[in-house]
Amino acid sequence: MRKFAPLATLAAATLALAACGSADDASTEASADTVEMPADSALAPITDAPVADPSATATDAPEPAVPEAVATEAGDAAADVAAKAAAAAEQPAE
Repeated sequence: MRKFAPLATLAAATLALAACGSADDASTEASADTVEMPADSALAPITDAPVADPSATATDAPEPAVPEAVATEAGDAAADVAAKAAAAAEQPAE
């Protein structure tokens, strides 16, 4: 029990010090003038007209991540490696 006595005393002192803080209320700073002013400016009408982007079209297809020829060559190379591995697995061990 004596091991916990200093810890309990320290905890009680910390709580007592925390209770001595200021009594400012957060709601006093949130008056209608300070809260509604940013909201009113956000709801102001927009007078700018939208501008079309000439480079954007709905018919443009996305570019492939890998060019077609490179993808085909890579697929063929993978098939060759798989065929060689299968052939090597079928040969009896010496």
